Amino acid sequence: MMLAVICAFIVMQLVGFFLFFVMIGSMAALGSGKTVLPREGVLDLDMAQIAIAEQTTDDRLGGFSLGGYANVSTVGLWDAIQAIDAAAADPGIKYILLRPDGATAGTSDLEELRNALTEFRKSGKAVVAYTENPSNGSYYLASACDKIYMTSYHGGMVQMTGLAGRMIFLKDVLDKVGVNYQLIRHGKYKSAGEMYIKNAPSDENREQNQVMVNSLWNTVSCQIAESRGIPVDRLNGLIDSLKLNFPEDMLREGLVDELLDHEGLVNKLCGLAMVEDVKDLHLVRFADYVSAKVLNLGGKENVAILFADGEIADGSGYDGITSDRFVKEIDKLRKDNTVKAVVLRVNSPGGSVVASEKIRTALGLLKAEKPVVASYGNYAASGGYWISAGAQKIYSDATCLTGSIGVFSLIPEFSGATKKLGVNVVTVGSNKHSDMFSLMRPFDAEETAYLQSYVEDIYGQFVGLVAEGRSLDPAKVDEMAQGRVWVGTDALGLGLVDEIGGLREAVAYAASLAGYVNKSDYKVTCYPAPLTMAEQFMMMLSGQQEEPSILSGTPFEFFGKTLSTLKDNEPTQVYARLPYDIEIR
Repeated sequence: MMLAVICAFIVMQLVGFFLFFVMIGSMAALGSGKTVLPREGVLDLDMAQIAIAEQTTDDRLGGFSLGGYANVSTVGLWDAIQAIDAAAADPGIKYILLRPDGATAGTSDLEELRNALTEFRKSGKAVVAYTENPSNGSYYLASACDKIYMTSYHGGMVQMTGLAGRMIFLKDVLDKVGVNYQLIRHGKYKSAGEMYIKNAPSDENREQNQVMVNSLWNTVSCQIAESRGIPVDRLNGLIDSLKLNFPEDMLREGLVDELLDHEGLVNKLCGLAMVEDVKDLHLVRFADYVSAKVLNLGGKENVAILFADGEIADGSGYDGITSDRFVKEIDKLRKDNTVKAVVLRVNSPGGSVVASEKIRTALGLLKAEKPVVASYGNYAASGGYWISAGAQKIYSDATCLTGSIGVFSLIPEFSGATKKLGVNVVTVGSNKHSDMFSLMRPFDAEETAYLQSYVEDIYGQFVGLVAEGRSLDPAKVDEMAQGRVWVGTDALGLGLVDEIGGLREAVAYAASLAGYVNKSDYKVTCYPAPLTMAEQFMMMLSGQQEEPSILSGTPFEFFGKTLSTLKDNEPTQVYARLPYDIEIR
């Protein structure tokens, strides 16, 4: 029996190794394939089939891919813009069909994609949209099109109701379990820890959120109204009175151009493509077009885009902006003689102060040798602003969330929980404050003052580096800082950013600093390189990928994210982080 068990174990190991190498071979076969496009057709930009992110991800592992699904391709914003630009000059692309429903992108991603579609129309080719369930974000994107068609069928719902933000407060539930959070911060608007110590927002927090939502909606609604040729007050009136419910309402108010059933849509698309039969209507999948026209470009890089995407954290992992890994990427760019300029693309709510300072220092060394221009995406706040304030020029999308110049430390203590559970904790220490970070008792006044002085020192550093990087008076920086979050359009007036513009504008300016006159004079390469299929597979085997939340896809998904943030907080760390995430839906 022992021999049989040993033999079975050996056989299972051999089978496992065989399956492993078969999978590796399959991935290699996938990687060697080339995308074949029809000679001519219509570029199909179906937002339900692509997820716009900062960088393109290889999703060909299908159901095994990290955080994705087999029918959704993750396309980087830069690659998406480049593909739309290529389509404008491609005689094989007759027009773009935009299907905006199901768009999963941040506010600034939608803004830049919308600008790219507007630019595409200057080529003389059309962009037409077809929608069944228009929402704030999807209609904002569609409003850039020449024509908007909508289903004539009832059943779908118009979800254009304006923007709303949700704030969650946990003090009452924490009190029930006996957990007390101690918030040490500088900045009356620095509200990242309020959810743990209050059951309602402070006046300052409510004020900044209202101003932020109003500014975002003003940008979105004004651009929609301008594109559709209607007064913005009329648009807001329709939304406030819930007059946009059925397809007929959208047609009557001039928000769509025509209602079509399936047969009518097919005939319309064939007519625009100048083909008589639907079998001659070739729809080119957008992700395939990106793969064929953008990802296979050769040549040496001259302008680099360095993507700072995600939470800023210490370490060298692949999740977010880990300081050690990111500093290595910066050093690589500094030493690469083929890289003449760098665009730092920031899409980060911030995170660890120590990690942010490591990255800022490395970027300072890079800037001393090569031009460094910053481009702000959905977020460039707190730590995200810390690392980029010294750039030679800062471009921000109008809907970007930035600023949040403030710091905080959040330390829990569980003395209430131990009492509720009937647990008696006795500490023996060598000094008066030996058990200060035991988490088993609240801080005394002396300890609170000690931590506050540390936070004040870091806040002073933050204000100082912003003042130096932006050539501003420190007193002025302190006045507009205080942890307050600003929208890109407001940040421009305060001097926190230099120009409203996207990644395209930042790359062009960086290229000009490097001495390039024409776009054809240089290549653009993105860093860090996205994970390969083999790397993704090995991460899955090691269990490093993020586990899906049981709350995903439910109205309580934001609650799960909040609890995850709470769990990941280190009790002795000081953070420079935005208090929330935001997206248009």
